Formats: sequence, C-alpha cells, structure tokens
Amino acid sequence: METVKEKVDKQRSFFLNQNTKDIKFRKRQLIILKEAIAHNEQEILLALKKDLNKSTFEGYATEIGMVYEEIGFMLHNINRLAKSKRVRTPITLFPAVSRIYKEPYGVVLIMSPWNYPFQLAMVPLIGAIATGNCTMIKPSNYSSNTSAVIRKIITENFKPEYISVVEGGREANQSLLEQKFDYIFFTGSVAIGRTVMEKAAAHLTPVTLELGGKSPCIIDKTADIKTTAKRLAWAKYLNAGQTCVAPDYLLIHESVKEEFLKELKKNIQTMYGEKPQENENFPKIINEKHFERLNKLIAGGKVIVGGNSNPATLQIEPTVFDQVSWSDEIMQEEIFGPIFPVITYKEIGEIVEKINSRPKPLALYLFTTSKSVEKTILGKISFGGGCVNGAILHLATSNMPFGGVGDSGMGNYHGEASFRTLSHEKSVLKKYVRFDVPLIYPPYGNRVNLLKKIMK
Repeated sequence: METVKEKVDKQRSFFLNQNTKDIKFRKRQLIILKEAIAHNEQEILLALKKDLNKSTFEGYATEIGMVYEEIGFMLHNINRLAKSKRVRTPITLFPAVSRIYKEPYGVVLIMSPWNYPFQLAMVPLIGAIATGNCTMIKPSNYSSNTSAVIRKIITENFKPEYISVVEGGREANQSLLEQKFDYIFFTGSVAIGRTVMEKAAAHLTPVTLELGGKSPCIIDKTADIKTTAKRLAWAKYLNAGQTCVAPDYLLIHESVKEEFLKELKKNIQTMYGEKPQENENFPKIINEKHFERLNKLIAGGKVIVGGNSNPATLQIEPTVFDQVSWSDEIMQEEIFGPIFPVITYKEIGEIVEKINSRPKPLALYLFTTSKSVEKTILGKISFGGGCVNGAILHLATSNMPFGGVGDSGMGNYHGEASFRTLSHEKSVLKKYVRFDVPLIYPPYGNRVNLLKKIMK
C-alpha cells in the first residue's frame, strides 16, 4: 500500500511540473467538483443524516449550499484574484516597475472536523483549487459516512497526485503531520490545533488554524426581545449546538431576562416540538463520548428549559441553565452542544471587562438597538467575527473573511480571503536598463543631503 509520504511526494512532483498554475485548468477543476457534488447530493445528505441526524434542509443549507456559493464566487472572481497587481515604485528606485504576483504554495494539507464534515472540507479545498495548489484532505474519523462520500467524490473525479483523501484516526493524523507540506489548513479544537502548529513548526510550514472557544452572546435592555429569542432559538441549537460559532453563553441585562427566557422557551417548542430528543429532524450528538460529557454538564447545572436526552439516538433536547456564575464548570470550556448558560448583568462595562479577561472568542453576538452600546462592544472587545442582532450568519458569505484571533485561531478564509490565505504574494521589482541613476553607487561624496531630500 502506498505510504503517506509517497502520496505527498507524488503531489509535489505533479505541482512542480506546473500542472496546476493555468487559470483555465483551475476553473475546469472547480466545475468538475461542482458537478460531482450535484451528482452525489443525495449520498451527501444521507451521510449527514447518518453522522449527525441532519435534516435534508439543514444539510443542504449549512453544507452543500454554502459549498456551491463558494464555487460560484471563485469561478466569477478567479481571473481578477489571480491577476498580478502593479504597485507604486519609490522615486529612489527609479526607473523601475513594481508588481505583486499571486502564486500557489504547492502541496496543501486540509484537516477538517466532524461537526460540518462536508462544508468544512470542501470550502478550504475550493480555495486550494482556485489558487493552484495540490491538496491532501484528512476528513474527521468521527463523521465516517461523510468522509466516505468525500473520498468517493475525490477519487472518482481527480487524479490522486492532484487531490487525494486520507482517512483514519489518530495514527493517520500523526503520519500526515510528520510530512513536509507547503501549507496546513486545520479546523478543529484548540488542543489539537496546538499539536498541528507544533508539528508544522518542525518544517517551518505556514498554518491557518480555525479553532473555537466560548463565544458570548449579549442581550442589551434595548433589544427587540421577541425577534432576539426567535433568532437565538435557531442559532444556538442549529446542529444541536455543535457549531464552532454557536452562541456559547448568554449575557443578558437583568431587566429583560425573564421576558427573554419566556420567549426563548416558546420558540424552542415551536421549532423543535415538545420532545426534541425524539424529533427525527433534530440533530444528534456525534458520539457517546460527547453525549456523556454534555449530560454530565447538564447534571451539574440549574436547568430551567429542557435537560432531557435520548441515549438510543444520542439526542439532547435544547437546554437552558439559570443562575450561572463565571466560575461554574460550564463556563470553563467550549460547550459544543445544546446547552445555553445564562448570566445576568447590570452595566455594560462589567461584561466588557469579563470578556476581555478571557481568551479572545471566535465569535460575538450583540442584540441591541442602542448605537452607543454597539459602539462600546465592537470597539472594546476583540473577537474573530460576529453579528449585531443576529448570530452565526456572518460566516455564510463569500464576501467577508472568516477566522479567529488569539486562542480562537489564526488566519481566515472564504472568498477572496481564501485566495489570499492559500497564495503566496511574490513581490518583483523590474528595473529598466537604458537609464541608471548614479546616486546609489559609491563613492558617495557629499550626496547625503540630496538623499535626505528624496527620502523624507
């Protein structure tokens, strides 16, 4: 059987033969990928159902549809994004022309997670194809059904020396990370992200880390409570809370807490039914390990909504905790499940200080109609990205970069940001030979005064 090293070596050889740099070639591969996905849509949706119990609507909206949109963006913009750019040349370098060229790195490793197993493998791949890289994809072993469909799509439509898939668990991950790649794009937990960065450092390989963390959701006293409750009942429990940018915990002004909780409970029942843990369209927890972890958290909190689970299907109903403090166990790590802890506040300044004392979150959501509150939160708190009067939706566009900051990640992607991330910007200054400025050549004599005038 071919080793991982042999696969990487073949991809590097294919890349060095200049096979991937032609823009027409890249466009053709994007079209092939889109057609292959369309041909396998039902299999993808079935795999998502098996792995996470995603409904057809949720599977298409959050996985397949977003991939189609990203392909469309790249096909429409690739000529512009790949084109070299002329920039200003300082007078001291006259006569010359300065240009920036976009070139692919070479062989890219994409390591994708299990929570959105199709989309989070395909969107980085689209960026890698558009920028002219060869790619090795390592999908999550937890979402094995979706991983198998990804492998099928790739192996049936692309040469392995161009794009290939490596399946498996920790051993496969370790074997891949021992190899020298030209770029590593990782989406997953902070703990594994540290390992990826450590392994990449041995080869001086650049990385993008799309991680997670505890993303706060703030509800100001001026918020439209009915709309807020409806939007959060959807955003928090989408994919049963197994979303890296899900609102992790709620900070709500004490004056509107009871009204909001009443509306939230009503919307949960409307959207997911009286027994969501028995709803055939409500997503399940990925495996027993995470199911048990979440149930332990539920057992240690004051449950005011939900709290029930179904061991037979690994479903946990939307759950809300009250009387939560910053020191509680549930506030120490990312929840990654359908549990919503609620903390009240009196003044906006106190939560700014609290959030800033913790690791920088991947996302932040603010519900308010106050421009001053909006200015305070957006200006004083650092986070990867977010929404005002909404949640999660900021990542569902190819027109804005998506990524973390600090402990929640480094680098970003989607649309033009993917092109920047997976391309090296090569700066080239071209001098004209017919005219040469003698100023820079020794002996310098008393030219320093002239130089000072030019370079001020």
